[in-house]
Amino acid sequence: MRARLYQNLLLAAAVLMASACAAPSTGVRDGTPPSGTTLAHVHGLGVDPADGMLYAASHYGLFKLPPGGAPERVGPVQDVMGFTVAGPGHFLASGHPGTPSDAGPHLGLIETTDAGQTWRNLSLGGAADFHALEAKHDVVFGYDSQSRQILTSADKRSWEPRARLALRDFAVDPARPEVLIANTADGLTRSADGGATFTPLPDAPDLVFVEWPATGTLLGSDPNNTLYLSTDGGGTWTRQGQAPGPPGAFAAISPTELYIATESAILYSSEGGRSFTVRQPLS
Repeated sequence: MRARLYQNLLLAAAVLMASACAAPSTGVRDGTPPSGTTLAHVHGLGVDPADGMLYAASHYGLFKLPPGGAPERVGPVQDVMGFTVAGPGHFLASGHPGTPSDAGPHLGLIETTDAGQTWRNLSLGGAADFHALEAKHDVVFGYDSQSRQILTSADKRSWEPRARLALRDFAVDPARPEVLIANTADGLTRSADGGATFTPLPDAPDLVFVEWPATGTLLGSDPNNTLYLSTDGGGTWTRQGQAPGPPGAFAAISPTELYIATESAILYSSEGGRSFTVRQPLS
């Protein structure tokens, strides 16, 4: 009960934050990060299959993280909220511009094909702020924080509306595009119709993030950064381990290899969340 209440508070805070993002503000909106800011407030993580480079999407832009080196910002200063790796050097993102824009305070869906060096707007500029994105089965799935709705697109330009709900994160089955797992205000839920409707998974833990890195394997992190594993599509879960938390971003590259960002560090596990090492300290 207490964990569910905490999760609901997190979801409510996420909705309030999304609303606040629509208002004028200082800092990244005028292209001037606070003095001394490097990498902080990580919203998303991903690995480029072209070279294995880890990337972190943050409030102050996209950063690549060379092993053993300092974070390097690539591309413009912008608030990168939703982020997903679609292919080698090919990323999709959303969020807010780093400088005032006539298009409005939301980036819509933006794309880079040179690993973040340059970006172009594809659709919904000024309107949508995707806080969660996935590109699977030649379809882009996104959760727009403004409409509080799941949207899908086969061409990254025209969009089909799906369920409207309070959502923190979702994952798409690698084998079946019609099957999604989503963390909502009612707990973990499952869709069998591409995100149009969801039904509760009553025995699931209260997860903040969920990842579906391979057929048959789901990984999730709860508000205390306890890691869980499911091998039956979310029906049953086993506790893996715990990372110092709470989590701010989560990416599972495979069933065993995953990254978690907190306020103080990006953590790495090669054991499916049973143990962690510090991959990158954060400012």
